[in-house]
Amino acid sequence: MTSNGKQNGNGNGIGTVSNLGYPRIGEQREWKKALEAYWKGDLPEERLEAEMKRLRLQNIKKQHDAGVDLISAGDFTRYDHVLDHTVAFGLVPERFGGLKADGAPALYFAMARGAEGIAACEMTKWFNTNYHYIVPEWGPESAPALRSNPWLAAFEEAKAELGLVTKPVLVGPYTFVRLSKGVAAGAREQAVRKLLPIYAEALAQLETAGAEWIQIDEPALSLDVAASDWPLLNEIYHVLRAAAPGLKLIVQTYFDAVDDYEALVSLPVNGIGLDFVHDGGATLKQIARYGFPPQMTLGAGIVDGRNIWKTDLTAALALLDSLKQCIAPERIMLQPSCSLLHAPVTLKHEKKLQGIKRLAMAFADEKLGELAVLRAAMREGLSAVKLELQDNTLLFDALRKSPERNRFSPVNGAVDGGAAVARRPAFEERRKAQQAKWNLPLLPTTTIGSLPQTSEIRKARRQWRKGELDNAAYETFIRAKIAEWIAVQEQLGLDVLVHGEFERNDMVEFFGECLEGYVFTDNGWVQSYGSRCVKPPVLFGDIAHTAPMTVPETVYAASLTDKPVKGMLTGPLTMLNWSFVRTDIPRKAVAFQLADAIRAEVEALEAAGIGMIQVDEPALREGAPLKNREWQEYLGWGVEAFKRAVGTVQDTTQIHTHMCYCDFHEMIGAIRDMDADVISLETSRSHGTLIEALRGERYDKGIGLGVYDIHSPFIPDTAEMERIIREALDAVPPELLWVNPDCGLKTRNTEETLLSLRRMVEAADRIRGSLMQVGV
Repeated sequence: MTSNGKQNGNGNGIGTVSNLGYPRIGEQREWKKALEAYWKGDLPEERLEAEMKRLRLQNIKKQHDAGVDLISAGDFTRYDHVLDHTVAFGLVPERFGGLKADGAPALYFAMARGAEGIAACEMTKWFNTNYHYIVPEWGPESAPALRSNPWLAAFEEAKAELGLVTKPVLVGPYTFVRLSKGVAAGAREQAVRKLLPIYAEALAQLETAGAEWIQIDEPALSLDVAASDWPLLNEIYHVLRAAAPGLKLIVQTYFDAVDDYEALVSLPVNGIGLDFVHDGGATLKQIARYGFPPQMTLGAGIVDGRNIWKTDLTAALALLDSLKQCIAPERIMLQPSCSLLHAPVTLKHEKKLQGIKRLAMAFADEKLGELAVLRAAMREGLSAVKLELQDNTLLFDALRKSPERNRFSPVNGAVDGGAAVARRPAFEERRKAQQAKWNLPLLPTTTIGSLPQTSEIRKARRQWRKGELDNAAYETFIRAKIAEWIAVQEQLGLDVLVHGEFERNDMVEFFGECLEGYVFTDNGWVQSYGSRCVKPPVLFGDIAHTAPMTVPETVYAASLTDKPVKGMLTGPLTMLNWSFVRTDIPRKAVAFQLADAIRAEVEALEAAGIGMIQVDEPALREGAPLKNREWQEYLGWGVEAFKRAVGTVQDTTQIHTHMCYCDFHEMIGAIRDMDADVISLETSRSHGTLIEALRGERYDKGIGLGVYDIHSPFIPDTAEMERIIREALDAVPPELLWVNPDCGLKTRNTEETLLSLRRMVEAADRIRGSLMQVGV
């Protein structure tokens, strides 16, 4: 095992372990806490930077102590790694002109979160994960230049403070441009060529500083790549190699296989990193068929970087044996399938997990341990890891036999038969029945569901969970909050109310705790966006609904008002995609189990008199495969799962759903096929992209286009919300348009929420009045 200094960067030994990235948040979310204290004004900038440095170095030292040979540098960030590139390249949109101070926190965080009177940059999902990146924006006058070199700073810091030669990680120019906004497919080459001198300069500086390996992340190569893009990719890497000939460049792909394998391994680089976990077995077949360049290093992603299950070591070693038939062992580097950003940090703080459930899991630190075991097997033979292999085999045998995983049919993993997808009457027929029942005005106003989760609410929940507050006292507290906010919503003049979800910790975890088949961690946090961390529940066994989950609170809220109150549920695809999912049965089978459980709750709400039910599916797009040819199958069973959950309700029961932060224009057809009566969509952060799409392909059901970004602490004025509503009316008939925020309001404080909703209702009232004047 290498230990330090130059040896750390060579990557030439048999079974070299290379890590692609490490979680930023800290074992106890110290990163999140420092950021939020800074934003509140409780932590000065110099103390924030000191804490960021401490965490950066701590993460690198942990990886070194775990035996990682090639430790990534530059993957740590103050908010988002893509935003780091954008700011370093000087790609600052004009609206931030008054804040231009290269790399300064005021500019950086304004681009991420917005500033007074300035909209934040768009935020969307990083490929098919639940991580959100800040989208770079290009304009006609964009003239990027290297304003700073954060990768050099991170490299030199690790070298000076820890004596370690690390492996700087940059998002590649092809991926950066492809994920940017404002670059049409026909302008891709022009944008890339503007960036190439910048990348070349950054790499030359790293070479001068003593770097050896550079990881260039090009996950966009796992998307559909046009044949015409490969000459550009060759040009990119010829330029970069010439700029820093002493560096070893590894092009890293992940999340799927690369279709044009021959073109990929023809790139003029020193190594190629491939994902052997999420590639459907395609990559090994490609290597077996076409071989692998003898002078090139393979980064073999054989440990799942985005799930929490232990690796089947026997299967991983069998894969390595197959690779060694084509590639010299000293040319194989052992890696996670992707950055460990998508995994929780460590199991050592887990107190609740016991038995097979704990034994089955591996977080980031444990995954590095698995790579060390595989390295020992490669270097010293199987006898060196005999006990680890025996324990691993026994674990996977026990998992296969677990009663919790064998409740249903072993053929499809779901209840045989189940509820057939009901064929509801046509939307227009349902709309007339629902309008007769509810008599809603034009442009009805509502929220997405959650209302502010104040410190008082979080404290009460903690006390209840610890047994310091009994069930009766906690229920009384929650009911008081519901009553308070029903009254607030009536005073604000909202047309359709919500109970506020004060009893819920998270929109997925809450339901998971009410269903059989889920397992929960104490500290399994991962970054979702910015300082927002989520703790995905674990889909361990077969899912079953055993009792109503939301009926008491929703019925109580409805009893307090004459206005409609929506029942609020999380949909099966979001439950699936925002959980850590078992891998022993197909995802489709798990989705159908979840759909059957959600349908039982929908039916319970309807039976209790709740006539509007929102089944949120913000993660539908997120779970789509990276290859367009695979979308039809995924969206087919995804839409089927949603309809399976809601298809048994009466015509007068209005089904809502909600989606946010994705490219909706890519899946308008699937959204339509879901056949919800009303869908609410995020549009303000994407600056009207969806509205443009709807002008070209009209949506023929109820739709609410979000009028303000709830993830920014800065609230647009009434006139700005009016502008967005009027733009929406250019694409949506007024009788189908709803008015709502972009997303739920749980992360906002009370004052922000009241002001934003008051302005939203005022905007809707003004435009409603103007529509009535012209006789709409």
